[in-house]
Amino acid sequence: MMDAADRALLATSVGDALTDVTEADPALAGLGWTDMLAAEPDDAVAIVFTALGRTNATSSALDDVVVRALGLPPRDDLAVLLPPFGSATTDGPTGLTTLRARTATELLVRREGRVGTVPIGDADVEPVRGIDPTAGIHRVRIDADPACAAIPTEGDDGADATAWAQRALAHQMSGAARVMLDLAREHALARAQFGRPVAQFQAVRHRLADALVAAEALDATLDAAADAPGRLTAQLAKATAGRTVRTVAGHAQQVLAGIGFTTDHPFHRFLKRTMLLDGVFGSSDDLAVAIGHELLAARAVPTLIDL
Repeated sequence: MMDAADRALLATSVGDALTDVTEADPALAGLGWTDMLAAEPDDAVAIVFTALGRTNATSSALDDVVVRALGLPPRDDLAVLLPPFGSATTDGPTGLTTLRARTATELLVRREGRVGTVPIGDADVEPVRGIDPTAGIHRVRIDADPACAAIPTEGDDGADATAWAQRALAHQMSGAARVMLDLAREHALARAQFGRPVAQFQAVRHRLADALVAAEALDATLDAAADAPGRLTAQLAKATAGRTVRTVAGHAQQVLAGIGFTTDHPFHRFLKRTMLLDGVFGSSDDLAVAIGHELLAARAVPTLIDL
């Protein structure tokens, strides 16, 4: 793990590099993103994906996280078949890809416990024009069962890769939540009613305080997932992230008032992106239900954090 000074320096460098960037991949390549991921995966994922959330930049870095977690070297021409929207599993003919589908030559596919690659030309790939068309997400369908050449991987049939992806997305949603909160706070300080800033009104303060508590709770959950990495803590982080962004977005939109419901204010970009990310590698609601079923079946609740 990096020390605090090195981590802060890297976070500043990544944040500066991604400022005012629409597509982050060239900037991340210039920073040595894959080398960072290989050397310090925990810090690299936390810093880069938080910066992606804060800048709302589009990236295919998630592909690299999944590939590395499978024990393979990331490649610019290798896209990953992600789970369908709302699902956490990829064992099927359909799924999603990041913007890397535009330039990739091969698609990494997990099927019936096997991992292999197929030419991306054998898949039906189309851009998703949904709530956030700028996210670069594509819908993928492989009609025939591909002659998927098995390749050696590490991990438990991709469970580690799913956990890493969920943690990465939770960091990205955390970064976006902080920006939504900042936008609401700045608006409350600048907007005046009845001769004083609306930030002095008790109702506004309560909304901002509730949003801050939710954001801080998510950060604590992400710290716990890093301290005790595993499938359960990653699911908790992703589920908490989805609920946090809904809480923060709801309060921030109310504080922003009318402007928060328009596309004239940048708030809408972060709201749309987090609504999309909540459905990638499992939605917050579905993950919470799955965790509950698992704990009921085991009739035990693990201690995740020693207080």
